[in-house]
Amino acid sequence: MAKYESKALRNLAVIGHGGTGKTSLCESLLFVSGKNERLGRVDDGSSTMDYEPEEQKKHVSISSAANFVEWDKHKINIVDTPGDSNFSFDIKCSLSVVDNAVVVIDSVGGVEFQTQKVWEMADEYSLPRMIFINRMDRERADFNKVLESIKTKLKKKTTPVCLPIGSEDKFQGIVDLIAMKAYTFTDNKGIGKASEIPADLMDEANLMRSSMVEDIAEADEELMNKYLEAGELSAEEIKSGLRKGVISGSVIPVICGSAVKGIGVTMLMDLAVSSFASPVDRGPIKGTKPGTDSVEERKPSEEEAFSAIVFKTIADPYAGRLTLFRVYSGKLNSDTAVYNSSRKITEKFGHIFFLEGKNQKQAEVLIPGDIAGVAKLKETVTGDTLCNEKSPIVYAKVAVPPPIMSFAVEPKSRGDEDKIASSIHRLTEEDPTIVFSRNVQTKEMILSGMGQVHIEVNVEKMKRKFGVEVNLNTPKVPYFETIKGKTNVQGRYKKQSGGRGQFGDCTIDIEPMPRGGGYEFLDKIVGGVIPGQYRPAVDKGIQEAAAKGVLAGYPVVDFRISLVFGSYHTVDSSEMAFKIAGSMAFQKGIMECQPILLEPIVNIAIEVPDEYMGDVIGDLNSRRGRVLGMDTNGTNQVIKGQVPLAEILKYAPDLRSMTSGRGNFTYTESHYEEVPSYIADKIIAESKKEAEE
Repeated sequence: MAKYESKALRNLAVIGHGGTGKTSLCESLLFVSGKNERLGRVDDGSSTMDYEPEEQKKHVSISSAANFVEWDKHKINIVDTPGDSNFSFDIKCSLSVVDNAVVVIDSVGGVEFQTQKVWEMADEYSLPRMIFINRMDRERADFNKVLESIKTKLKKKTTPVCLPIGSEDKFQGIVDLIAMKAYTFTDNKGIGKASEIPADLMDEANLMRSSMVEDIAEADEELMNKYLEAGELSAEEIKSGLRKGVISGSVIPVICGSAVKGIGVTMLMDLAVSSFASPVDRGPIKGTKPGTDSVEERKPSEEEAFSAIVFKTIADPYAGRLTLFRVYSGKLNSDTAVYNSSRKITEKFGHIFFLEGKNQKQAEVLIPGDIAGVAKLKETVTGDTLCNEKSPIVYAKVAVPPPIMSFAVEPKSRGDEDKIASSIHRLTEEDPTIVFSRNVQTKEMILSGMGQVHIEVNVEKMKRKFGVEVNLNTPKVPYFETIKGKTNVQGRYKKQSGGRGQFGDCTIDIEPMPRGGGYEFLDKIVGGVIPGQYRPAVDKGIQEAAAKGVLAGYPVVDFRISLVFGSYHTVDSSEMAFKIAGSMAFQKGIMECQPILLEPIVNIAIEVPDEYMGDVIGDLNSRRGRVLGMDTNGTNQVIKGQVPLAEILKYAPDLRSMTSGRGNFTYTESHYEEVPSYIADKIIAESKKEAEE
């Protein structure tokens, strides 16, 4: 492989809604460029980019994959991203380290919800981008309709730089509006036959070219003046103006084609080389000095101190941990000690390599802009900054979103509990959006993630990589019990047999505490009616009884106990006797204090397009939720409210169904409230039924 300077590198992410053919486009780039000898296909499992067994089984990308092609004396690094919102964190991590984005839009579906979301992510990183309208050979493909969809849904002015020749099964090529040439294709190798523009397309081509030249001229004041004077621009001026416009973000070129037929792929690579930003064009990157807010800056120069950021970690059961990173400054050789400024540790690098899907190509040296990997780092994880210890810097990492769906996991084989914990820990190194916890109240192991597909995919990975199989169940809701009234009650435990007996006698006051007040024990014994050494035993007995609940087996919270009276026996009394007496007093008294069930309430934010707002609010109300306010995010509405956790355990697929996959939500814990009596009765009845079983 030839050696490249940073200015000859082009880093791009291929993004878009699921099913638009992003991976097929990447495979076509590899094939047309000559990198691969055959065209990989998603459907038959021969894809270079979708190499995980779970991806081949589902025929969708579930993880970002990197590769590169060499084209026109440039190296184009390609990051193929998932199109499912379940894997948004992975997409965002990829976008945070590239310099450009190719947005793939389906010729029939137009701009879909996930397209809007990834577009917003690209905006967040100010990425130059182009749009590739794919699958123009599909039935009902409509180039102009998609252009209108882009205009209305993305709210962006775009500049078509080509026209389709034919459509649906008659789609055979494109008109290049920059060169004003027609190219037709007879195979999938991407080499079009140049010819004059068909007569029936000439008027449309001239009209769109004029519009294109105007858009390009507007991106550069000097070009605009020349265009106004001469009424035309030269081919070189158009190319240089297009490059300036794309890099500044004022021009977003649109091309079209068919990835599986290789149509439009050559034009995409030509534009990537001529118009996309190099690492040098993107300029310096800012970070902070470790442990301070002081801003540090690194230029994309080999002369600068080395710095890079980790954007992905892969847990491999055989090769160990694979760490993928983007170099921002300086140079890096193999077998080097590198400082992890995020964790303040030094890691020993072995062989460094470029990524070719699941394969690796050994690298001699890395320069600014390179996307590469290294194996077997001990502590480095996604988001960490790697640098020269003498010139430390920390780059901002992508924030990990909170999980939105949880399942209770139980091993299929007895004794695998510890294996579950260790294997999920390995998976969280790869994907920080997977969260594993143990619920103390319900005694369940909980696996949380960004949606049902996300969790199921990780369960499949756990089986394949670590040999651990689990069942997924709906998690139990962590209810609490509490009281609304107060009482005074005696607990007396007396047991006598032939030898020494057991005797404990205590009288307690039980009263409610404010919500969130917890538990309080007050020793109000006057004199020696209960010796001091036995009083803590009363407290312990009450706490143990409270942990088991009285209504439905859930812990009792927010109450105060006052130990006010009692009696003891000089021989028969013991700590155990007073512990049992305390427990008896509590169980008897709590039923006299109007016990109730409490349920967790969460704050929820639901983002949906306008047309679904009424349905979503109605559904939220049916789930005993309440709307607290509205906000806007771009073209979407954000409904903010509160809802019982029990009502949204399976909300992710329900919302997806309700909004045709265009809605998403997040939630955070808020507080506990009393469960309505008609629901509490059902919960109590189910609890008693389970106890009997």
